[in-house]
Amino acid sequence: MDKRNQTRGRDPRTPAPAGLPPVLHADNRMLVFSKPPGLLSVPGIGPDKADCLASRADEAFPGARIVHRLDRDTSGVIVLARDVEAHRMLSIQFQERQVDKRYEAVVGGLVAFDHGEIDAPMRKDLDDPPRQIIDDAQGRAAKTRFTVLDRMEDRTRVELAPVTGRSHQLRVHMLSIGHPILGDDLYAPAELLEASKRLLLHATILTISHPSTNEEITFFDPCPF
Repeated sequence: MDKRNQTRGRDPRTPAPAGLPPVLHADNRMLVFSKPPGLLSVPGIGPDKADCLASRADEAFPGARIVHRLDRDTSGVIVLARDVEAHRMLSIQFQERQVDKRYEAVVGGLVAFDHGEIDAPMRKDLDDPPRQIIDDAQGRAAKTRFTVLDRMEDRTRVELAPVTGRSHQLRVHMLSIGHPILGDDLYAPAELLEASKRLLLHATILTISHPSTNEEITFFDPCPF
């Protein structure tokens, strides 16, 4: 089956409900949004972090619930379920790694290899949360595949395919091979943080099976940078 024939993306002619990010797809079982950078997926700690995609979606589509998360500063494709059973079915796909997730990022320096795989266990940095660190002894298994898309003068555009879904995985893994993502306020050195006003990480592609039909569908959101 050719996934390209099933790709669905943003239709600029269809405005999102007030207060919501662009809607890539909506039916009675699930919603797919293009999350902007700076918006939390779920509420954080404290009243100043109450605004998030989950609360906005629930207000516009009562019962909508988060299936997976994107970091606050990561943009792109994210899916929500609209009922309990759809949430269970979609969550299982993520837990059992049955989904295909692809991201684009711009990292500092020139990545030497055209393709590669980073296999580096991770855990929370207990001395400096919310940072995550590589820990071969106590970390949880984490694996990321990368493909170079373009090399520029002092940076590289890459496609990233996370096999696992650890918090900050793509950011920490690219840092671990000496190529932090530009604009990363947690992991990039000052000169790379200042190279971009935003984190240059965007979820471009998500392939899942629809909870009603089991049809494999690919959603695409073009990289905005």
